[in-house]
Amino acid sequence: MESSVSQIWPIGGGKGGTGKSFITGSLGFMLAKQGYKTLLIDVDLGAANLHTIAGVPNPSKCISDFINKEVATLGETVVPTPVPNLFLISGAMNNLDIANLAHEQKMKVLRGVAKLSYDYILLDLGAGTSFNTIDFFMISDEGIFVTTPEPTSIENIYRLIRSVYFRKVRQVLKTYAFKALADEAERRNPRATVSNPALLLQIVGELDPEKSVLLRQVLESFRFKLVLNQFRKQDNYNIGTLICKIIEKHLALRIRHIGNISFDDRVHNAVCKKRPFLELYPYTQTALDLMECCRMLLPGKEACPSFQKVVE
Repeated sequence: MESSVSQIWPIGGGKGGTGKSFITGSLGFMLAKQGYKTLLIDVDLGAANLHTIAGVPNPSKCISDFINKEVATLGETVVPTPVPNLFLISGAMNNLDIANLAHEQKMKVLRGVAKLSYDYILLDLGAGTSFNTIDFFMISDEGIFVTTPEPTSIENIYRLIRSVYFRKVRQVLKTYAFKALADEAERRNPRATVSNPALLLQIVGELDPEKSVLLRQVLESFRFKLVLNQFRKQDNYNIGTLICKIIEKHLALRIRHIGNISFDDRVHNAVCKKRPFLELYPYTQTALDLMECCRMLLPGKEACPSFQKVVE
């Protein structure tokens, strides 16, 4: 099964501590409970911890086994989790050099992911705007961005979204043979570049209306989502929507806010016990928020219709 069939969700955060691994593991848990064959891949190679959240404290294999040619295929590094239908590829366990992949190593992993056969593949990416993080966002039109209500976290998630989007725009201009048209647009107006998609679309529209429509359709096919994690009662409930409006204004990019996940000290307890949070604390506001987030990610499908179905 090719990656065009598997649903691939890259999940990233602008800085450490936003809880992206917790979000990744929780979404994987809910998808698996719905009967979807789901794979979690920890690509946060410098700080791999998804195995702990998934309840696999000592994975027998990890992604570095594939990178270092100890196994022939990425699929050979998959290990089961205690949750039926949920599988894991752990990040590098004892190899600090793997944190900074060479280009060919990175392409090898991306090609390996494309050959995997699952209903859903969730990539837990490293924090920030490193080349490794942004390159893994390129594997899919989907993208889930995790932030907290803190100003520094919001600033960093904006930078990450902007970096990923600009890279995707640059990729589109090459893939769809828009380069000559884009060069002409920049010649007419030096500000009409990848870093100013709205103006670029406007100038391209004046030069070639037909290609402008195609370019707009391709750019609008990017399905970016925002999750606001560690939300507290005193925080502005609409802050996620406001972030999306700012992004649309400055980047001409529509991004969908899919939920506020309530802060809960028991997340720490679940990590310490090396058990999925939703398994231990299914009747909490945080669990309810996570389930609503899952519903938003599965339009037209009955995602997590009840607590009972998730915990059974």
